[in-house]
Amino acid sequence: MPIPRATVRRTAARLGAVALTGALLAACGSGGSDNAGGDGRTTLTVDLFGSFGYKEAGLYAEYQKLHPNITIKQTDTQDEQDYWKSLQTRLAGGGGLADVQGIEVGRIASVTQQQSDKFEDLGRFGAGDLKKEFADFKWSAATTKDGKVLGLGTDTGPEAMCYRTDLFQQAGLPTDREELAAKWSSWDGYLDLGKQYKAKAPKNSAWLDSVGSLFTIMIGQEEERYYNASGELVYEDNPAVQTAWDAATKAADAGLSAKLDQWSPQWNQAFSAGSFATIPCPAWMLGYIKGQAGDAGKGKWDIAKLPGGAGNWGGSYLSVPRAAKHKKEAYELVKWLTAPEQQAKLFRKVGNFPSSTGAIAKVADASDPYFSGAPIGRIFGDAAKAAPVQVLGVHDKNVADQITNALSEVERKGTAPEKAWSNARKGVANVTG
Repeated sequence: MPIPRATVRRTAARLGAVALTGALLAACGSGGSDNAGGDGRTTLTVDLFGSFGYKEAGLYAEYQKLHPNITIKQTDTQDEQDYWKSLQTRLAGGGGLADVQGIEVGRIASVTQQQSDKFEDLGRFGAGDLKKEFADFKWSAATTKDGKVLGLGTDTGPEAMCYRTDLFQQAGLPTDREELAAKWSSWDGYLDLGKQYKAKAPKNSAWLDSVGSLFTIMIGQEEERYYNASGELVYEDNPAVQTAWDAATKAADAGLSAKLDQWSPQWNQAFSAGSFATIPCPAWMLGYIKGQAGDAGKGKWDIAKLPGGAGNWGGSYLSVPRAAKHKKEAYELVKWLTAPEQQAKLFRKVGNFPSSTGAIAKVADASDPYFSGAPIGRIFGDAAKAAPVQVLGVHDKNVADQITNALSEVERKGTAPEKAWSNARKGVANVTG
């Protein structure tokens, strides 16, 4: 899930997470409680953004049963931006760090290129033997030029489109996933269908959640986005970025968005309120939807192929800080959580699509009754195979956040797209130095 992942993507940010308080931060630090009561048990602390699904899928409980001397304590921050800022503060000070820290895919280049001295080389514990178990792009992204392995991959974010069949019916639109995939084979087709929905939509229901999510899902279909392969910042001159920006601002101008900031309390509540009929949907979003829409949403949602082709949004890593108190034990937990068997369980239970090649084969036949029996193994498996291998830059996530923040100005404040783009450029300049 991470995010996610959105973020995830998953990223992300994901299911049911709450912001860390200062007390929680202290509790998850390297100087936190350990072997309390002298009973010989080791407490491993895990600090994540959103929900990676480990608790929800019962994996922590399973691991503790297999290792009676281990107790796992997890803390979460819902918003990945808040999580990353807090992590940077703790890395700089060297304290308050968990044994295991989650890293969003948009941050991994920063870790490998700028913070390799802050994280443990997992190769020291034998991680090199696991390389064959992961997709090449997932493994290489967390490996430094000199061969240090700074994280093991959790999930990836192959993309689809999730939609509310009950709201489609009320607006007189088709609900069959194959028919919809044909109607919105392009993004223009998706926006045209959105205009049809708006004309007959149920009260207080928009076509999509936010234009920021539209931009993010579209840019996830591109190999080169914000940086080129040489590490140069190229977003201003990249036609793919301009195309996604134009589509998002057109959607805002047409009034197709519910104008919700993703990961906000209002956005969370909107899943059960029917405030939007479609949401660009990387695999990790499935668990988030279930968590927010609850049992009442079962059978009301479905999943169709994404407009415009395959893409990837999000995916995360588990890393061990140099300041971790229990490095070897932390690595063993990370190794187990990211193994094919556990990745397959996560996908079937919460929707996080595997980065393990062995796990991908295990879930090819998966379907999900919550999403009207959608063949999620096939839908996301096909998307994963066709998704581009993305170029990741040091400030990839920061650039993306500045652009989506600017798009929020367009849809919520009525800021002219030209002015909002200028604001985005200024924001990018500030965060990239």
